[in-house]
Amino acid sequence: MAATASIAELNDRARDVFRMVVDSYLGTGLPVGSRTISKMGLSLSAASIRNVMQDLEELGLLAAPHTSAGRMPTETGLRLFVDGMMQAAEPSAEDMRAIEAGLAEGGPIEEALSAATATLSGLSACAGIVMVPRRERVLRQFGFVPLNDRQALAVLVGQDGSIENRVLDLPRGVTPSMLNEAANFMSARFGGLTLRQAGDLLAREMEQERSTLEGAARELVTRGIAIWSHDADDRPVLIVRGQAHLIDDGTAADLDRVRQLLEQLEGKQEISRLLESALAGSATKIFIGSENKLFSLSGSSVIAAPYRGGDGRVVGVVGVIGPTRLNYARVIPMVDFTAQTLSRLMR
Repeated sequence: MAATASIAELNDRARDVFRMVVDSYLGTGLPVGSRTISKMGLSLSAASIRNVMQDLEELGLLAAPHTSAGRMPTETGLRLFVDGMMQAAEPSAEDMRAIEAGLAEGGPIEEALSAATATLSGLSACAGIVMVPRRERVLRQFGFVPLNDRQALAVLVGQDGSIENRVLDLPRGVTPSMLNEAANFMSARFGGLTLRQAGDLLAREMEQERSTLEGAARELVTRGIAIWSHDADDRPVLIVRGQAHLIDDGTAADLDRVRQLLEQLEGKQEISRLLESALAGSATKIFIGSENKLFSLSGSSVIAAPYRGGDGRVVGVVGVIGPTRLNYARVIPMVDFTAQTLSRLMR
């Protein structure tokens, strides 16, 4: 197995050649030959460049995919470049405006997260991903507003001031006074609890026949808790947008890899587990190819950054998934800026 080097072990000539190979490969996705490097302003002959590239290959930083073809960076080489040589700056003013505009429309936080994912996908030409926090909503007040004889609007107010509405089918025989009775009962009995706690308490009281409610009012309370609990369970944990960006002219000869990646994106549980590893840190994380078992076949890269909730704690992760040859210098600060903007939005 080839040895690997650190940046400190490379002399200036090797660093220059290595950087040029990586920059060219990330721009074109094609192996780079010594003749191409010699035309980039480097004061070395093509023969000298070939020797340097051979040395870099022996160090495990470059590879030749075909006989007599040029070289391309290995995953190890890309890692060395990203960690030790790449100069990531702030996103461009245009990218920052696009990200902020995508998050400026308001609405439920899930809509903002979905917008962030779609914007990142469009700017990076990758698939955008975001892990939605599982929020344990603490309840403050319930209400029912009659719409007609068969339906009412169920209103839930959280301790954080959030308000959500759902249309609820009413049990037979429910009167306006029963709606008020059920709402008062729920607010008094379940205020200060999470939905899960409220559901558990209701189930225990019903089982032990301790509830003071009877008949239709009792069923109304059960349905009222159920509609919110079911809604919370169905909220997406992972949002993926822009899978179509992964299929372009450059992938026509590598459809097997693209198929593998799309299948991996369908298995959201596996992707979620990967992103959860980014929850523990405070900085953007980069996973390149087979560094993560999930992407060992597709050879994909993930750039993910944690974002924070109102109390300053990390609550989710936003990022992109794409080929290993993506533009790291542009996409890394873009993902980081999106995470910072989401954190400000959730304060």
